[in-house]
Amino acid sequence: MSHAPLGSVDGARGAVPPPQEFVARSRYADPGVYDEAEADWVGWWEHQAHALAWTRPWDEPLAWDPPFARWFVGGRLNASVSCLDRHVEAGHGGQVAYHWVGEPGDRRDLTYAELAKQVGRLANALRGLGVARGDRVAIYLPMVPELVVAMLACARIGAPHSVVYAGFGAQALADRLVDAEAKVLITADGAHRRGEVLPLKRVADVAMGAAESVRACLVVRRTNSDVRLMPGRDAWYDEVVGQASPTCEPEAMDAEDPLFLLYTSGTTGTPKGIVHRTGGYLTHVAATHRMVFDHDPDRDVFWCAVNFGWITGHSYGVYGPLANRATSVLAEGALDHPSPDRAWRIAELDGVTTLYTTPAIIRAFRAAGEDRPAAHDLSSLRLLGSVGEPIEPEVWRWYHEAVGGGRCPIVDTWWQAETGGMMLSPLPAITEAKPGSAMRPLPGIEASVVDDEGAAVERGQAGHLTVPRPWPGMLQTIWGDDERYRRTYWSRFGDEVYATGDRARVDDDGDLWLLGRDDEVLKVAGHRLSSAELEAAIVDHRAVAEAAVAGRADPLVGHAIVAFVRLRPGYDADPARVAQLREHVAARFGAIARPETIVVVDDLPKTRAGTIMRRLLEDLAEGRAPGDTSALDDPDLVAHLVEATAEATGRR
Repeated sequence: MSHAPLGSVDGARGAVPPPQEFVARSRYADPGVYDEAEADWVGWWEHQAHALAWTRPWDEPLAWDPPFARWFVGGRLNASVSCLDRHVEAGHGGQVAYHWVGEPGDRRDLTYAELAKQVGRLANALRGLGVARGDRVAIYLPMVPELVVAMLACARIGAPHSVVYAGFGAQALADRLVDAEAKVLITADGAHRRGEVLPLKRVADVAMGAAESVRACLVVRRTNSDVRLMPGRDAWYDEVVGQASPTCEPEAMDAEDPLFLLYTSGTTGTPKGIVHRTGGYLTHVAATHRMVFDHDPDRDVFWCAVNFGWITGHSYGVYGPLANRATSVLAEGALDHPSPDRAWRIAELDGVTTLYTTPAIIRAFRAAGEDRPAAHDLSSLRLLGSVGEPIEPEVWRWYHEAVGGGRCPIVDTWWQAETGGMMLSPLPAITEAKPGSAMRPLPGIEASVVDDEGAAVERGQAGHLTVPRPWPGMLQTIWGDDERYRRTYWSRFGDEVYATGDRARVDDDGDLWLLGRDDEVLKVAGHRLSSAELEAAIVDHRAVAEAAVAGRADPLVGHAIVAFVRLRPGYDADPARVAQLREHVAARFGAIARPETIVVVDDLPKTRAGTIMRRLLEDLAEGRAPGDTSALDDPDLVAHLVEATAEATGRR
């Protein structure tokens, strides 16, 4: 595959228009969709809801009692029917739902008909274990097909699922089991990760010891690890599910019934169980998957290259794609193991047309070298996406050119676990995208950037990102704590305005640039500097693969900026390079933003989900001993980070 030269995106800094070839083949190329949706936004969402399979129509599209919204009141449906049954009944049972790739190299294709049978078997098995409508089932699995089966089986019998990321330890799992009062846990003997086996069942045993509500545990055989099965509680998944009938009558769920709980970190240290409902959530993720990815089920192979334990995997790895009859890729383990080009081999072999992943993963791809994607035939790609945090413009450009060959639009999406689905994003056949900007609210969505008093900021200014009206995918509440839901999300600017906790800047054209969380702002000599903008300025230098900044308390200026930098191959970490980087930031962002210290590191500390562990960087910047590092993907990195920081700051 040939690639355009790097830096050829509409000049050096300009907007990137959608390629005419892409527009010509797009299903969503009419810019009038924005005006159509805004003219009757509730009616527009009703129209999207009709794309699902309802057993009873709704009586009222929206009942809004701030801060609680009920969508499609009185309507009944089952998420597994919209995701499976109707496609099989329409003659698409032979279509591949997932191309699954194991980290050791094993592969398997799972059709819609096969997936439906497996879901039916597990659903019946769960009922046989005493799981009834409304009971919670916890899922602690690696990226294997049984993860998707478990989610849909829970949906089929009306049991809200709680997927716990398989990289979490025993205490995190126990906290979630206890809070949800989970009745059943589905786990595996182990998980493959970077050539090692993670002992999931052993972790689960410790967690279940603290969770009296768990009455049964099904264990998937994945790594052939030697595990202990507790009589009367534990059983092998295949033995129990293999005996069950593949036909299971689905529960007719109310549109407002909970579909799942997903726990996110809380500021108090107690995880929050975000509750998403059935009708509104499924409407939102299916509609945005169709529009933002311009998805055609007879053309596209979609790859949501993130862990399904997070909301992105729920919404755009499972529910959105399956509702739209997508063929997807499901990959176990790290995308750069056993070789740095594993992702490109998968994309080439499975003919991926749409790749959706995180900036952290994209930065890792970039650091491995542009020759990696160039060595593979990626001509099947037609669209690229980014999710999870702001993506630096220079990384955006690399993604566009080195991976997309300059011909693939990029949808840089903003949303949260709480919003359920995408809120801000370009529409790829309509928007002239700006590298690093999430652009504007999607059709049917309203967003506003406001100051501390809640007034809309002027163009060119930054403030708090808010959502001033309800949307279908919005969280229903925090599990068991309506007051915490109100206090956390609907109190700062009134009970009709959702406070996202993120900051954004409105540019002169009215487009939005995400600046990170409200608490990811450094105060330097009276100036509020966004960590996202500082990091983008550093990564803009040709020598830098990725960067993260932290603040060190300083009695004179408030925060002194400490930048942690990983260089690209071929660049040395000599004093001249460090000085060059400091001046580069000053030239791009102003002298006020010149880092006091630059720490050159082998890698940035990331969780197994690819998220930078900023708390650890803050500890290092302040000279504190690192706190809990159990969530790190590479715990051995800590010693290097401590040594590098001590050398750069003179704290030896």
